[in-house]
Amino acid sequence: MTAALVAAGLGIIPGTAQAADPVPVAAGVAEAIAKASTSEGFHSPADRTIRTALPTAAGSGRANAKTAAPQTAPAEQTAPAEQTAPAEQAAQAAPAAPAAALDAGANPTLAVDVSGTSYTAHGIELTTLITSADFALGVVIDWGDGKTETATAQGPAELHHSHTYDKSGEYQVKVTVTDTANAVQATNGGAFLTPGSDFTPHTPTRLLDTRNGTGAPAAKVPGAGTARVKVAGNAAVPAGVTAVALNVTVTETVDSGYVTAWPGAGYDRPGTSNLNYTAGRSIPNLVIVPVGEDGYVELYNGGQQPVDLIADVTGYFTRASAGGYTSMTPARFVDTREGLGTARGKLAARSAFSTRIGGLHGVPQGITAVALNVTVTEPGGLGHLTAFSGAGPVPTASNLNFQAGQTIANAVIVPVAEDGTIKIFNGAYLPAHVVVDVVGYYSKDSKAAFLPFAPLRTLDTREEAYGWPGGRFRAREYITQGFTPDNATATGVEAYVLNTTVTETGGDGYLSVAPGPYALPAPGEPAAPAGPRPGSSTLNWTTGTTVPNLVQASDGDHGVITFWNQGYQDADLVLDVFGVYQSK
Repeated sequence: MTAALVAAGLGIIPGTAQAADPVPVAAGVAEAIAKASTSEGFHSPADRTIRTALPTAAGSGRANAKTAAPQTAPAEQTAPAEQTAPAEQAAQAAPAAPAAALDAGANPTLAVDVSGTSYTAHGIELTTLITSADFALGVVIDWGDGKTETATAQGPAELHHSHTYDKSGEYQVKVTVTDTANAVQATNGGAFLTPGSDFTPHTPTRLLDTRNGTGAPAAKVPGAGTARVKVAGNAAVPAGVTAVALNVTVTETVDSGYVTAWPGAGYDRPGTSNLNYTAGRSIPNLVIVPVGEDGYVELYNGGQQPVDLIADVTGYFTRASAGGYTSMTPARFVDTREGLGTARGKLAARSAFSTRIGGLHGVPQGITAVALNVTVTEPGGLGHLTAFSGAGPVPTASNLNFQAGQTIANAVIVPVAEDGTIKIFNGAYLPAHVVVDVVGYYSKDSKAAFLPFAPLRTLDTREEAYGWPGGRFRAREYITQGFTPDNATATGVEAYVLNTTVTETGGDGYLSVAPGPYALPAPGEPAAPAGPRPGSSTLNWTTGTTVPNLVQASDGDHGVITFWNQGYQDADLVLDVFGVYQSK
């Protein structure tokens, strides 16, 4: 068997599960999500309260304590507030005081302290501390997105409210407390910035090439050395960018090693890797990495010998309303071996095909970008593939590098043309077969925002760790991992950004990643039945190689992701989680 199979319909025999303990995996991921989404937000103390005198009707004046709460205008949302200070709702209005009794000192202590924090990508937890004499009060919360919420209070109170925004961005939150009886109003609030970031696609553009001095001196990166990639303010990527999608390629290698991408300034280099390489091979991998406080990303050469590094930007994330993410069960859109999605037969040298993505197989029209897994197989010679929207000339950037006869895959995020199509260009001088699987898409209507966090290793079959009982990733079998804990701390997760690495391969094969169709069994219960073997591939390997690939994987309805060894020999599997897309 060869890796050229590329999920070509083989392996319909159900597999056998190899399960890691879900407890440490789910708990560790939930903790990482909670830390990434926790935001101090804003705090506007009571001394910033703006007091306003309200017009009063003729003959009205200062009211007695415990006056009935005022009627507030209908709101888009109305929910009872959680009130920790004692409150009493008065049923009847107190008799009006003489007009002469009304003065600027009516309820002189009325003030509002407002603070907003967050524990999810789009959520805000609002705390309102009201200082007031014992009068009935009406409270209106303007969330800054066109939605409001009302509540009532009696005298001093502490109120708690939650709200979820539809999109990432900065919102002006305002709390207004009205004492109708005393004709006075107090207002306070602040600007709340959601922790999650939305995606903006970018025409593939080269930011770094150490071979010719693009973005850095024209010199190889030494062993244990680092190349810095300027992201913010470069190639129309704005300042304030939170994370970036880069296609990183290592080339001109003379030994084995690995490359790690991380934010650099303000962060420690993680102990995980993004791509692995061997002598004489050019290896690409898509990385989604936070941008450092100085606007740079660092690329570390973990090998002992110098290498050349290339980095192409394909999109970026900002804390502003742009494209959210929607995950899909991986679906095959193109296979030139079968004539699926394009003409049957190898893609000719130095030519491109166009294929429709928007409006097919559950992908809506109007998407801005698509997340793909692109595989080349049976190439006649050395070359590269480039995925692009089709607008303008073919970019100089590449997504996938290959050698003659090699089967290799890479994750790709590519802008989509207005008509819903993309193009794939074969940069080689000989033809090759191309396979394209869609794993998700970005659109204005998609709600999930990206939350990056420090890389978290959840599996390494070479070690008895991370809940793994030991043993290799067995041929034709699958590993299940539970990512959502029982307490649903990770609620609203649309997809996990993973780096999968297969190593110590005994033969040729490929990896498939898909949501688990069943919940993990409770301790002591029999394993869940096997679901259907996926027809898509995530990465391909040959004997004795180490191959990485980024995966944006959904954990489905049951909080479980399955990893299938579609080869006929055992291998080892390493999983690192780099972030999540969250819709809450």
